Amino acid sequence: MTHVILFHHAQGLTDGVAEFAQRLRDAGHEVVVPDLYEGRTFDTIDAGVANAESIGFDTIIERGRAAAEALPANTVYAGFSLGTLPAQKLAQSRAGALGALLYHGGVPAAMFGSAWPAPAALQMHVSEGDDWVELDEVEELAGDAGQAELFIYPGSGHLVADPSLGEYDEDIAELILERSIQFLDRLA
Repeated sequence: MTHVILFHHAQGLTDGVAEFAQRLRDAGHEVVVPDLYEGRTFDTIDAGVANAESIGFDTIIERGRAAAEALPANTVYAGFSLGTLPAQKLAQSRAGALGALLYHGGVPAAMFGSAWPAPAALQMHVSEGDDWVELDEVEELAGDAGQAELFIYPGSGHLVADPSLGEYDEDIAELILERSIQFLDRLA
């Protein structure tokens, strides 16, 4: 069993994020899903991003850090899109982090002021034509981490692994979930 904290995307803690977390639990992992938006959800990515900007990205990252305080050090930090920010920050800065699962996002390690920690594993999942993801930044992060697994899927969908949204792609989502479970099983 691996401890995981999964941070939601800009549209908030949707039923789809909760369902994804439950699938990880069903595979034998302990998963916590904090609500960084205090109950608010949004119908579009643009509206969710506007909310995140009004809150402030630093505040969202701080809310993620606070949510992780009660978890053991050897946790995997996971996030969808906007949620990759607190996940990546924690994986890079919290001593003992097992690694990170980044879905539909990621930034170069230097953005958080430190190198990727050598013992922390990294797995990333992005769509090749996703307008919300800078593919060169994700590739740079994979290079920074050394032992990273970067999976690039066909298409231009962004939140393809959230079954409650219109961009959901069942085939890709199942592959993301399968690879994520294998990653967590290896770290258990």
